Amino acid sequence: MMERSDGVVEMPLRRLGSRGPTISVVGHGAWEAGSTEWGAAPADGHVIQAMIAAFEAGVTWIDTAEIYGSGRSEELVAMAIEGWPDVKVFTKVASAPRGTGYRSSDVRRAAEASLRRLGRDVIDLYQLHWLDETDARLEETWAAMAALVDDGLVRWIGVSNFTEEAIERCERIRHVDSLQPHLSMLWQERLSLVSFSKRNGTGVIAYGPLAFGLLTGTITRRTRLPRDDWRSGSRGLRAYEQLFVSERLVRNLEVVERLTPIAGRLGTSLARLALAWVLHQPGVTGVIAGSRAPDHVRENASVGSVRLEPSDLAEIGSVLELRGELTHR
Repeated sequence: MMERSDGVVEMPLRRLGSRGPTISVVGHGAWEAGSTEWGAAPADGHVIQAMIAAFEAGVTWIDTAEIYGSGRSEELVAMAIEGWPDVKVFTKVASAPRGTGYRSSDVRRAAEASLRRLGRDVIDLYQLHWLDETDARLEETWAAMAALVDDGLVRWIGVSNFTEEAIERCERIRHVDSLQPHLSMLWQERLSLVSFSKRNGTGVIAYGPLAFGLLTGTITRRTRLPRDDWRSGSRGLRAYEQLFVSERLVRNLEVVERLTPIAGRLGTSLARLALAWVLHQPGVTGVIAGSRAPDHVRENASVGSVRLEPSDLAEIGSVLELRGELTHR
């Protein structure tokens, strides 16, 4: 952690795995940009303003995907990164029918389309959005990803929502530079995969570190989410089932209530505590924290100033163990 002469804490940097680039520990997530899939779409200008606020706060990378807003997210990213040539762009290809597809020709076609929307000659990190062998075997798909690197269209390649076994299959063809798993205080089922990735030299950039709002303190027992908000259960997404189903929501909110005074004692916000906890997990390179509000973006970017001592982590761990205990009440 570096502190400037004006007292501002600079964004910490970490290397993405054993062969990847050095990136800020916080990245900006553009999954809501240009899309109504997650609820009412924010104005394009607000989205771009939030992205620029992230870059100004020291965020060096932004994560998007071809399916976010059917490509509109990538177009908005292109507008935001004008004048920011050093910001790295991470994007993803998805299997059909939601995405272009995982056949060899599909992967190349998807990458070329993303490059056009992004207005760049090279994609910094290109990722498979999830594991799916319906269209093509993983070996064909990963060989196509490797070919993109060889041909200079992509610098590094990674995966999202993968298993250890699938990553090992990819490794036989080309090194997996990164893994993007769902990980937060309230969803730790991928921690063993993070440990594997560390041993494998694969960088980890965690999505959902704020549990999609649960770890910001803005959702309480009295909150009633609108029908067009996916967290209401209207979209059938797995993250809803993992975090927001009624009995799990009650359990998670009780844990949040017990974490809040810990954040206060440490002189930080609940959101920053949640981000810091993920960043303190061995093997995690960075977290993806998206927001439509520049103020929230700046708060997320300041997480580098939060240092958790072993005693703090132990106290947090004792609270998080309540998730299991409350399940059996």
